[in-house]
Amino acid sequence: MINTDVLSKLSLYELLQQTVQEFPETIAVIDGPMQLTYEELKEAVDSFASVLFKQGLKKGDRVGLMLPNCIHYIVSYYAVQRLGGVIVQVNPQYQTFELAYILDDAAPAWFICERKQRDKVVLVQAFNDVHVIYTKDENDKDQVFQRTEKMELPPIDIETKEDVAVIQYTGGTTGQSKGVMLTHFNIVCNIHQSGAAFADALIKGEERILGVAPLTHAMSMTNMSNTVRLASTFIILEKFIATKVIQLIRKYKPTMMLGSPTMYIALLNHPDLQHDDLSCFKVCISGSAPIPAQVLKSLEEKSGANIFEGFGLSEATTSTHRTPLNGKRKIGSVGSPIALTEAKIVDELTGMTELPPGEKGELIIKGPQVMKGYWNKPNETDLVIRDGWLYTGDIAVRDEEDYYFIVGRKKDMVIAGGLNIYPAEVEEVIYQHPSVAEACTFGVPDPYLGEKLYAVVILKEGASLSAEELAKWCEDKIARYKVPRVIEFRDALPKTIVGKILRRKLVDEFTEKAKS
Repeated sequence: MINTDVLSKLSLYELLQQTVQEFPETIAVIDGPMQLTYEELKEAVDSFASVLFKQGLKKGDRVGLMLPNCIHYIVSYYAVQRLGGVIVQVNPQYQTFELAYILDDAAPAWFICERKQRDKVVLVQAFNDVHVIYTKDENDKDQVFQRTEKMELPPIDIETKEDVAVIQYTGGTTGQSKGVMLTHFNIVCNIHQSGAAFADALIKGEERILGVAPLTHAMSMTNMSNTVRLASTFIILEKFIATKVIQLIRKYKPTMMLGSPTMYIALLNHPDLQHDDLSCFKVCISGSAPIPAQVLKSLEEKSGANIFEGFGLSEATTSTHRTPLNGKRKIGSVGSPIALTEAKIVDELTGMTELPPGEKGELIIKGPQVMKGYWNKPNETDLVIRDGWLYTGDIAVRDEEDYYFIVGRKKDMVIAGGLNIYPAEVEEVIYQHPSVAEACTFGVPDPYLGEKLYAVVILKEGASLSAEELAKWCEDKIARYKVPRVIEFRDALPKTIVGKILRRKLVDEFTEKAKS
């Protein structure tokens, strides 16, 4: 049973502190040759917090954190939380235009990044007013793992329900990126909520969690915090490269992994994957996008793990639904609402009428994980949070047993000749073809139909398939009006840093071609 009164007294730093008291000698993090126990991690965090405090960082200051997956990210993250600062998540792949937008929108007074990012930083004029800290100075001296002779830290002063811990920018897959304000209470509650779903499968202090998704993404950031909650060992890889991930799996035998469907697809299709490589996993969690049924089945067969499909969004910290551990498995379902979460399906037009099981509508949720709001965007906040309910923008259907199925996004829905087509449904069918590795479908303007469905498909290595053959495959499984009118084969798809396919980028690309 989750006690929110207890959790409301716990900041993110105090969550770390709690684990250190209980499991001081447990290995907290492995980053290549570097390893820290929980006690050593806290010492590094407090030391860097002291450095930041002496330089003037105070409660409420916003700190841009633009680091890849590394031990420096973890130490910096918790050092800022120790002082009551606000982490502004910044993708290390961002270029000057994107950095300028973040600096203009969030206006961080501090910025932590690698020295190799300096060429970008000096080109953005707004950085003139920002205190930039590089992880290593010009003499290659580590700035995060500085050791101070005397710890000089203020008392912990966090109002967990009010104080923002993280500003997490949305992926921008459906429009301009917005800063989601997540409080300490949001994050601490959500990791306990999602953790409760697989509590019976994991043992505190004994697990090894693979950290391959980018920490600057909400899904991975909360996974890191959940690792601390579980007193587990966090095995970091800077960037997802299937070959290196398989090597890490063989070396450390992780018991849990969180990744996107594209990551699991890459592992399952890797030519060097051995039959027992994935057997070390107790739990595999898939997030950021629906996992195709065929991929889920293959993952279950090769790992023997409990596969948790789920649903979430940055505006709800990350998680709102999970596949029940000991419940019925329904292929294609994101499961049921997690602990302390209410969910409803409402009509798309007004968002006021709750729909019965079996009818498609917009998914709305309520719970302690719902964001405080969008940073500096009160009007946008009011549009998505109404009477405490978060309007997700996702189209879903609920069955009689309270299992939810995501069928698409409101903005993704294609209307061809007056008929509604949800790309996710069509992609599910395309993924079932044995030659298909990845696929993305989307609507493009059509003078006759209004819109027509376009598909971009990636084939498995060595596979051969024509557009006509794939269309015929689809015709045997879904209504003819849902079959893509155009099928294009490519070598790769545009994706976010966690592997979520950027449908919007493909739409924009097609739109630009149509204009020229």
